[in-house]
Amino acid sequence: MNLFTFRGGVHPPENKLQTENLATEVFSASKMLYVPMLQHIGAPLEPTVKIGEKVLKGQKIGDSEAFVSSPVHSPVSGTVKKIEVMPFPLSGKVTTVVIENDEQEEWAELTKLENWEAASNEEILAMIREKGIVGIGGACFPTHIKLNPPKDVKIDTLLLNGAECEPYLNSDNRLMLEEPHKIIEGIKIIMKVLGVEKAHIGIEDNKPEAIASMKKACEGTKIEVAMLKTQYPQGGEKQLIKAVLDRDVPSGGLPSAVGVVVQNTGTAAAIYEGLLEGTPIIEKIVTVSGLAVGKPMNLKVRIGTMFNEILDYANTNRDQIEKLVMGGPMMGMAQPIEQVPVVKGTSGLLALTKDETNPYKPKSCIVCGKCIKACPMNLLPNMYAKLARFKRWEEMGEFHLMDCIECGSCSYICPANRPLTEAIKIGKAKLRTLKK
Repeated sequence: MNLFTFRGGVHPPENKLQTENLATEVFSASKMLYVPMLQHIGAPLEPTVKIGEKVLKGQKIGDSEAFVSSPVHSPVSGTVKKIEVMPFPLSGKVTTVVIENDEQEEWAELTKLENWEAASNEEILAMIREKGIVGIGGACFPTHIKLNPPKDVKIDTLLLNGAECEPYLNSDNRLMLEEPHKIIEGIKIIMKVLGVEKAHIGIEDNKPEAIASMKKACEGTKIEVAMLKTQYPQGGEKQLIKAVLDRDVPSGGLPSAVGVVVQNTGTAAAIYEGLLEGTPIIEKIVTVSGLAVGKPMNLKVRIGTMFNEILDYANTNRDQIEKLVMGGPMMGMAQPIEQVPVVKGTSGLLALTKDETNPYKPKSCIVCGKCIKACPMNLLPNMYAKLARFKRWEEMGEFHLMDCIECGSCSYICPANRPLTEAIKIGKAKLRTLKK
């Protein structure tokens, strides 16, 4: 059987066996929850509650009038104890609402759509925003904006990312196995909003159970499952579009330029829960793994749960941790401290040992070209590293630096262990500064 794939990429050790067959456990809500006012791409939120105020589970506690924004909600019922600037897992510090859990699980009144098929697109998009739904595959772009492209942009296909190509992670995999109906119903709602007749779910072939689960759930619908070759970064939007539809997104362009909208399977499930059950995003499935973790697991945790509490629950040996990562090992964010909270984009928490990280010192480039061959965007990573060394930022931009998706394939494949992705990230930051 021919599998869908793309040019370039790498195949790092999958390390999924530790958790792929473990059912999702529910982590009891902590006594204190720390909810950041920035869990999306866009403008920071302003708290809509005050210190000392009683809040209910599912109540909106942060919002913004900015166009690119998405509100956040309380994961528990309780009392607002503090509102202050605190460390944030996506770097830096942001305003955070601290809630003391009263353990009563008292829900706010939940609004939902009784008949989404009869609802207007405006009503559906408004509720998607109100429920705080963002792309929870990691990008966290507000979903109500992504599903409302400009009138002159014609969308003909919806593409669902179920690849979960990052090593270790199994949160999407478990969702496809345990609650496929939520994903399918969410997809149907998205298809209505976009006005499309076709939808595909891309899943890598290292997840045969998930493929079978989703194929069964798709029966009688216009949704198809596309079996993808296991190859990182198969879940990248442009790579997924090339693999499944054989369409090339132009340099600097969005998927909508080729008539496609890409969403994560978890986002589709969140739309189902938000619109049909009335539940905003207040919890997340997180894969907890790595050799320093004594009890690897897939854990459903409330937004605002501190990493250190999760690591304690998973019997983690702190002495063995060489690197703590939120997300996957390729594109995830290394964490300098454990005292940061789970956010909407948290898909994994990896406690990696020295054996799992790269302990080798970088050497001189041997001009082997492996980084160029591995680059899924047809770029020149070795060229970027050389230009960055001499601070020639504008020239990096001339070689389409901003097209890089920072997947880390170049750094992974480099036999000289050159920090290529690091040079690219620095170059991008410098270019953005120069354009201001």
